[in-house]
Amino acid sequence: MLYFQRKMDLVIFKLILLFCGLSLAQDDFNATEVQASPELNYFLRELEALREKLSSVEIRLTNSETRLKESQNHVLELQQEGRIKVMFSAALQGNNNVGPFNTETTLTYRSVITNIGNAYNPSTGIFTAPVAGVYYFIFFSHFGKKQSAVTLFKNGHMITITNDHQSQFDTADNGGNAVLLQLQPGDHVYMRLRVNTHVWAGPQTSFSGFLVSRM
Repeated sequence: MLYFQRKMDLVIFKLILLFCGLSLAQDDFNATEVQASPELNYFLRELEALREKLSSVEIRLTNSETRLKESQNHVLELQQEGRIKVMFSAALQGNNNVGPFNTETTLTYRSVITNIGNAYNPSTGIFTAPVAGVYYFIFFSHFGKKQSAVTLFKNGHMITITNDHQSQFDTADNGGNAVLLQLQPGDHVYMRLRVNTHVWAGPQTSFSGFLVSRM
C-alpha cells in the first residue's frame, strides 16, 4: 500500500510540473496543447489505474482486518472456555457398613480428594452443574455379603446402577459404573443407596466426575 501511495505522489508531482510548463508556453497555446495532451492523458490514465489498485488493496486490507478480528474473538472464546475447570473426586468416609435403611438414601462422599470448581457439595453429596456441557461420571463401590445396590441419579431420575446379590460364601465384592451426561446449569447428579441394601464406607467406594466439553 505504501508503494502505491508513493507512486501516486510521483504522478501528481509530474502533473504539477506539466501544468506549470503549459502555463509558461502561452506564446504557442494551441501547439502546446496538442503536444501536451497525449502525455497528460497518459498520466491521467496512470493515476486512475493507481487509484483502482489502491482501492483494491484497501478492500483486501479491510477483509484481512475483519478476519483477524474474528480470529481474535474465537481465541478469546477458547481461552474463556479453557478457564472453566470442573472436576471432583470423593470417597465415603469411614471404615464401616453404610445401611441398610428403610428408605432410599443419598450418599454423602465427605472425604474429598479433588474439587476443582467447587461444584460438588460434600455435605449433601450432590454435584451441581455450573455450566452447560457434557460431563463424565464414574463411581465404585465395595460390598460385603449382604444385598447391595448403589445408583446414580440426575434430577430425581435414575441413570445407572451397580449392585451385588447377597451371598453366604462370597465375603466381599467391588462394583462400578460410568456414564456421560449432557447437563444444563443447575442440574443435580448424586448417588443413592437403595432400600434395605448396604455399601462399605472407605476409599474403595468413590464418586468422581468432570466436565468433558461445554455446549
